[in-house]
Amino acid sequence: MANYEKLDHWSLKAQKEGYPARSVYKLKEMDEKFGLFRPSSAALKVLDLGAAPGSWSLYALRKLDTRSHLPVCSLLTAVDLSPLSRQYDKGLFDGENCCFIQGDITAALIREAIHARSPFNLVISDAAPSTTGNRSVDTLRSLALAEAVLDYAERSLASGGNLVVKVFQGGDTASILKRIRELFKTGKSFKPEACRSESFETYYLGLGRNTNVG
Repeated sequence: MANYEKLDHWSLKAQKEGYPARSVYKLKEMDEKFGLFRPSSAALKVLDLGAAPGSWSLYALRKLDTRSHLPVCSLLTAVDLSPLSRQYDKGLFDGENCCFIQGDITAALIREAIHARSPFNLVISDAAPSTTGNRSVDTLRSLALAEAVLDYAERSLASGGNLVVKVFQGGDTASILKRIRELFKTGKSFKPEACRSESFETYYLGLGRNTNVG
């Protein structure tokens, strides 16, 4: 397995800019390229699945509408088995517009708690399974997670909403992209610059949910 102990450019940049992980720059690049957090008449409701340590959640809460300088994200629901890091949030995770749910996104009670806060305008997920070093096993685990995230998008995304989900390349991941293209006006694969060169992760995006939910 790869040794990620040495801090690289992106990790050092994250520390300097107040994020717990380098993954924030993957989301930032996708946002800038595809307009994931584009402000509308009403601020966005965002669901972050597999949120810990919290870089993507912090990005969502810090994102400002350049016209009004008000937060683009009016309500963030973050979910993970592990708690969010409080090293850099400066109280943002205690705000009324942030709800953290600790638990397994595939558990019935957790699903009910999340769906009760829907519909969302954006579902984002950088969730990854516990890895074994066996690419076939890890890809299958990633596929199961991605399918769970896509279930949330199908049930809880408002019309016109967007999706970002991480997958490990290989196996039957093409079935995930096919399903995304059925649910969204646009479905595509994208690998941000901040991904490690040796990593076989990539991201699938669904842009413009086709139908209303609920």
